[in-house]
Amino acid sequence: MIDQKQLLKTIETALAEDICTGDITTQTTVPENMMISGSFIAKAAGVICGMDMSKAVFAYVDAKVVFNSFFNDGDTVSKGDVIARIEGRAASVLTGERLALNFLQRLSGIATKTRETVEKVSAFPVKILDTRKTTPGLRIYEKYAVRTGGGFNHRFTLSDGILIKDNHIKAAGGIQSAVQAARRFAPHTLKIEVEVETLGQVDEALAAGADIIMLDNMDLNTMAHAVARIGKRALTEASGNMDQKDLEMVAATGVDFISIGALTNAVIPLDISLKFD
Repeated sequence: MIDQKQLLKTIETALAEDICTGDITTQTTVPENMMISGSFIAKAAGVICGMDMSKAVFAYVDAKVVFNSFFNDGDTVSKGDVIARIEGRAASVLTGERLALNFLQRLSGIATKTRETVEKVSAFPVKILDTRKTTPGLRIYEKYAVRTGGGFNHRFTLSDGILIKDNHIKAAGGIQSAVQAARRFAPHTLKIEVEVETLGQVDEALAAGADIIMLDNMDLNTMAHAVARIGKRALTEASGNMDQKDLEMVAATGVDFISIGALTNAVIPLDISLKFD
């Protein structure tokens, strides 16, 4: 669930950015009390996400605007589907239109891409994860869109788990010392994940007692050997430009997770438009 107070704060900030001192085009061309109705139309097939956010935008601009959605987040739509109807003052609808569509198009794009990715590996017991490669200020919504598409969330914040990456390893003086330091100071409830790039580092991470081992930018053969070597001693996560790889082949190596930054940072928004009657 998305926190409503946080959502209202996000909408307030975004509208202030978009409107600034006023919607001058609408103010100068549209009669103040003119009423309209219109339809939100999917111009491409995909998975819908962000309906409540879009509705909240118009409610914030003008509480009298009526927004009726015909699909719920997670529903699949086809090209040409009317996904929602809107009625109210034309000026209010025009002022909120771009922000509402930005939310709806972007989150639907993320949900669609995630659904497609999850379906590619549906024959394997692997989970698709997002990363922290999100739009600043919009992480909670983009990660919600990943869940809507059937994926799972990696860390929301740096405080959610210990992920020792290459620069941490260099700064700490090696995998063993980095994991030992984390064990000394971190709460026992936090998992420790270590990023590795070679089979030698896999052995180091295992010896250090890592809970999760991230196999970063490994070729498929090396990844398969790493998974076999790790066995059940730790969970395994494939990472590193996963959107450019054959995900079925990656899943076939036996990894537990595949993390993909492109779910949120290289998404194509779903094409949706608002047309007045």
